[in-house]
Amino acid sequence: MAPSAKELGKNIIGYPERIVPVVTVKDWVSQFSRDPLQQAKNYIVGLFPIIGWISRYNLGWLTGDVIAGLTVGIVLVPQGMSYAQIATLPVQYGLYSSFVGVLIYCFFATSKDVSIGPVAVMSLTVSQIITHVDDAHPGKWEGPEIATTVAFICGFIVLGIGLLRLGWLVEFIPAPAVSGFMTGSAINIAAGQVPGLMGITGFNTRASTYLVIIDTLKGLPLTTRDAAFGLTGLFALYAIRILCDTCSKRFPRRARIFFFISVFRNAFVIVVLTIASWLYTRHRGGTKGKFPIKILGTVPAGLQHVGQPTIDPELVSALAGELPVATIILLLEHIAISKSFGRVNNYKINPNQELIAIGVTNTIGSCFGAYPATGSFSRSALKSKSGVRTPAAGILSAIVVIVALYGLTPAFFWIPNAGLSAVIIHAVADLVASPRQVYSYWRVSPLEFLIWAAAVLVTIFSTIEIGVYVSVCVSLALLLIRVAHPRGYFLGRITLRTESPGSKDQRDVYVPLARDGMINPDIKVTPPAPGVIVYRFEESYLYPNSSIVNSALVDYVKANMRRGKDMSNVKLSDRPWNDPGPRQSDAAYEQERNASLPDIHAVVLDFSTVSHIDTTATQALIDTRNEIERWADHPVEFHFASILSPWIRRALVAGGFGVGTLSSRAPHEIAAVVPYRDGLGDRQLSDLRQNAREQVDDIEKGPSPTAQGKESINSFEIGATGYAPLLPLCTPFFHLDLASAVQAAESGLAYRT
Repeated sequence: MAPSAKELGKNIIGYPERIVPVVTVKDWVSQFSRDPLQQAKNYIVGLFPIIGWISRYNLGWLTGDVIAGLTVGIVLVPQGMSYAQIATLPVQYGLYSSFVGVLIYCFFATSKDVSIGPVAVMSLTVSQIITHVDDAHPGKWEGPEIATTVAFICGFIVLGIGLLRLGWLVEFIPAPAVSGFMTGSAINIAAGQVPGLMGITGFNTRASTYLVIIDTLKGLPLTTRDAAFGLTGLFALYAIRILCDTCSKRFPRRARIFFFISVFRNAFVIVVLTIASWLYTRHRGGTKGKFPIKILGTVPAGLQHVGQPTIDPELVSALAGELPVATIILLLEHIAISKSFGRVNNYKINPNQELIAIGVTNTIGSCFGAYPATGSFSRSALKSKSGVRTPAAGILSAIVVIVALYGLTPAFFWIPNAGLSAVIIHAVADLVASPRQVYSYWRVSPLEFLIWAAAVLVTIFSTIEIGVYVSVCVSLALLLIRVAHPRGYFLGRITLRTESPGSKDQRDVYVPLARDGMINPDIKVTPPAPGVIVYRFEESYLYPNSSIVNSALVDYVKANMRRGKDMSNVKLSDRPWNDPGPRQSDAAYEQERNASLPDIHAVVLDFSTVSHIDTTATQALIDTRNEIERWADHPVEFHFASILSPWIRRALVAGGFGVGTLSSRAPHEIAAVVPYRDGLGDRQLSDLRQNAREQVDDIEKGPSPTAQGKESINSFEIGATGYAPLLPLCTPFFHLDLASAVQAAESGLAYRT
């Protein structure tokens, strides 16, 4: 019953009898269904990478982790408070994010170097989201509540992306786009902190960068005594850094000492400025507590907001439009940093697991009142250079932050705001792409340099949100253009000769007939035999670019190959409307020219760069064959070389290619958009079944005369017993490499003569 039902189904849909063995859907499914229990177990264990290394933890690793963890923690405290100011939040929220970030991340991390916590770009984004919500709903929600909600929602989204193993989506955003909006954001942040550095007030420091710069220049006469602390702190930060770098080069044996001196410059400058601020302002507070410079003020001790986060659905609705850009920045910056340090330190990260890590970090962080945290480039670089050995170093950094929260908050009262602005400006300067880096974009790909420049300019002259969207959209547009308009070449042959002591070797290689600057112009490229064309397509063969291949092949044949049917004697009324033929005065010349052209015999397609083919492309290839054969007025062989995938082979066989039978018996339409409903469909179905039966007879009798003699080209020796075919005999027009495909196509010319 089952076979007859299957046969009935095939008859209903017009499925031809299988004459060539091809890969099946069952084969594809089987590769995912092998031992599903073990796969599920591996998935669960993979969610906690710490299981793989914690059992092998040793004293040597502990030493490196303690040094790196304490070092990062000392830097994290002033940076966390500084970045909270960028986010327009009280400074303790920066410490909350810092504590949760470094503590939770180590349990899910696949990178030992990355340090999670508040970062400049994300902080700026949070401030813009708070401003947007407050403008739409004035005073309805406080800034910390908005920031915590953003952390929870974005963390949950990123966690879902990681759990569903969709981390490959990040790969659609190239490095120049990431560098572009980070450079623009860094300039934006630095410009917004300069007024605080100088004590200038009276305008919106969250406006577009160029407006902030103009307003800052106008406000220079209004500079206050805050500038004495801010400029001094900024100068000290750069002076210590430059001095330590110089001494490290001059005294390489003491480079490690100078490195740690340079590392502690943030903490050192903040401590000195805090002492100076206390000495200067402690007796100048007045009765109303107005100090001559802006200081941090009271910082609540400890974790003040531990508990289940309150997520207001109305608030989520109000900030929904801002969530995409926040999510993109959250995952994009982290993946870029973790990949970079994995590449430098010779290990490989798991992007999906990293997304899970920052998703869990931000989701749990919302229970502590934290705002969104992601990977920090500066602290990750510091952690790496400090000799970190495992992600457990984050636990030591968390201890430093929690000690600061519970034990040092009284001292934070006297920190000058200008000093924190100096720390921010000094930190974000490292995010600006160097001239050498920008020039490398230009050298590799001028178009990607333009993407970088567009991201920077849009971010500076509008907002970081628009900068992110522009860089992402332009990058995707460039990708689509490259897929839709790939390169393709008609190929010719050159012979390479290699001489070594006692032996000589030579082989043929195929290169573009057109000069493209890659081949020595003095070398002559020999075209294939007359009547054979060889074409290489440098992209997957898909619906966006299928018409490009069709046009290239058909136009080349019509321009360089003989037309099979003499149109000079055809009446004008009998000619197609779109092919009226030459004028009467030019008919003799066109007839003479056509007679001098070679007769098309075979088309050889190099599929060595084609990894996928779809239905639309298969139909386009069928159309190409039909158009070329109408022009030639006889069947034309189509040979395929270096097919990479069994699914490409399956698609080509479905289109009637590769089997060596006449094209009149192959399907002329495999991707009908609208099926015929006027009786033609039944006749075509009958023809299709008849063609299938004839193809079965052809295979049983052996390949057609034009396909004979080609099997030996695709065979290999099996000891003393003889030869066996490397590719199936039932597909004589599929070849192992381009040389054998061209040889087979050219050998068929003898049968025509």
